[in-house]
Amino acid sequence: MLLDEIVRAQLRGEARGIPSICSAHAWVLRGALRVSESSPYRLIEPTCNQVNQFGGYTGMTPADFAAFARGLAQANQFPVGNVLLGGDHLGPSVWQQEAAETAMQKAAEMVRAYVRAGFVKLHLDCSMRLGDDPPGGLDPEIAARRMAQLAQAAETASEDTSALPRYVVGTEVPVPGGAQEPEAGVHVTKVEDTAETIELARAAFRGAGLESAWERVVALVVQPGVEFGDDFVIPYQPEKARDLSRFIEGQHLVYEAHSTDYQTRTALTDLVQDHFAILKVGPALTFAFREAIYALAMMEDELLPRAARSDVVHVLDEVMMRRTEYWRRYYRGSDEEQAAKRKFSFSDRIRYYWPDPQVQAALQTLLNNLNQKLLPLSLLSQFAPRQYNRIRRGELERTPEAIISDRLGEVLLDYDAACLPEQHRPFATKQPISK
Repeated sequence: MLLDEIVRAQLRGEARGIPSICSAHAWVLRGALRVSESSPYRLIEPTCNQVNQFGGYTGMTPADFAAFARGLAQANQFPVGNVLLGGDHLGPSVWQQEAAETAMQKAAEMVRAYVRAGFVKLHLDCSMRLGDDPPGGLDPEIAARRMAQLAQAAETASEDTSALPRYVVGTEVPVPGGAQEPEAGVHVTKVEDTAETIELARAAFRGAGLESAWERVVALVVQPGVEFGDDFVIPYQPEKARDLSRFIEGQHLVYEAHSTDYQTRTALTDLVQDHFAILKVGPALTFAFREAIYALAMMEDELLPRAARSDVVHVLDEVMMRRTEYWRRYYRGSDEEQAAKRKFSFSDRIRYYWPDPQVQAALQTLLNNLNQKLLPLSLLSQFAPRQYNRIRRGELERTPEAIISDRLGEVLLDYDAACLPEQHRPFATKQPISK
């Protein structure tokens, strides 16, 4: 099992990790599976909001998503057996307005559906207060017991004991919708809080008779001090996470880091070096997809008369203005500032609107228009200069699909380089981690 191998590698003192692609976006997943030369495996994780037994906002159940991901792998000649499926923030979040009993029943059924569909990595997150919980933050012991309840559901969901899931526990506490100001509310998790989370989780698993399942807990979610907002990125600073990094060296675990989007390759490498071996990335990929589409739309504007254009950029904004639920409470400022954020924010709330039928029709028109002839090199140089250079070197086809895929690949190559360094290089300054 790859996740076990990564933990063992870290225990041996090797800076090895894996990117976790948190997206249900077909183009993103297709692009990830095409960048196969830089990584032989892909870990793909939808969230409970995207995929659950009722369909989530993607309309897919766990079985649907598994078939979708594996179908994309086959279509792109990627080994299906090398696609690892995980579930992110699996818990009662979707039903947190309901009473605890009914919310947890639905969460348990969702977890069982994930396991039955072949998902091998489950991040269990019961940190949210439910409808009949007392006001204020949820008691950590209650959160741990609920998490163990979901682990118990997962353990009994499948008769195949050779494919029992690996677990990730804990949760970071992100600023809702992303940070509004640099370093606002973003703090490295304290060592004492990390130790408490591990002990509460261990006790809850054991209290539920899940000692063997606890042996398959591979990672703990913490906040290493990274975040992004509409137009800024808080970079990873290893010195601020030094104590947290050293603490995990005494555990048979690695860290899982969320919100690593837009970090540099050096920062990602430092994260893996510091035992943040599972790196979540999502908005940075859909942001890259959006960048590629906008670049192609600018080329279309130069090539076709107005009546024939897809007008995809304006269609997207029209749909976002008609359906404001995914961005209105996240984007602050004047009308002009909100308009800019809808298009260009790093938070990329636009990612929720690609499945809209009107947007899909415009996107298909864009691709059809630009596939009628080779994209002019002069326009590629103007609007997609990095892809232009690769085309000139004979490394890339001159098609809109290749432009999109290559832009996505640029993001993933940084993650792959950080997670699979040359010869799984040993830590530069650390001793091998003991069990």
